[in-house]
Amino acid sequence: MNQTNLIILVLFYSRHGATRKLAELIAQGIESVPGCDARLRTVPAVSTVTVATAPDVPSEGAPYVELEDLQECAGLALGSPTRFGNMASAMKYFWDGTSAEWLSGTLAGKPACVFTSTGSLHGGQESTLLSMMIPLFHHGMMVLGLPYTHPELMTTASGGTPYGASHWAGLDGKLAITDDEKRLAIALGRRLAETAVKLRGQ
Repeated sequence: MNQTNLIILVLFYSRHGATRKLAELIAQGIESVPGCDARLRTVPAVSTVTVATAPDVPSEGAPYVELEDLQECAGLALGSPTRFGNMASAMKYFWDGTSAEWLSGTLAGKPACVFTSTGSLHGGQESTLLSMMIPLFHHGMMVLGLPYTHPELMTTASGGTPYGASHWAGLDGKLAITDDEKRLAIALGRRLAETAVKLRGQ
């Protein structure tokens, strides 16, 4: 990682791996832009008991996000699977703990985008994307979508919306990401990084 490059945070929660794969595609799009590096981070699952059960460091995959990641990033891609048309509780729990960053304006003026994966074809992709935008707006971020200049938005039947990248994973979570979904995720990451570069005047 080049120390002078802009850091674009890709923050996601993934239960069965589909949202993580979308995150990796978005990171690929980010790193296709000169001067930008993707930083993949996740959040721990929320326990149903009052004693924390998640390890301090995940056993595999992306590290857990720290509040310093929000301070250091020049842009943010936020991803979660859908839970009844809303972001997963683990992601909501993280954002509920960012009041200090909200008060200090840590994310204000930075670009952001959102992405999701659903188990059912009409399982709330767009409402989940919209639910993730709400805390980003409160933090003063500039939320980007996918314009219809991407022809895949007119042809894909399983994922991809003007609100952000998405994927239909199937009830067992095993449906592969389609070529259209891949192109849209990469394009979203690239658009986010290009916007961050323009805002920084590089």
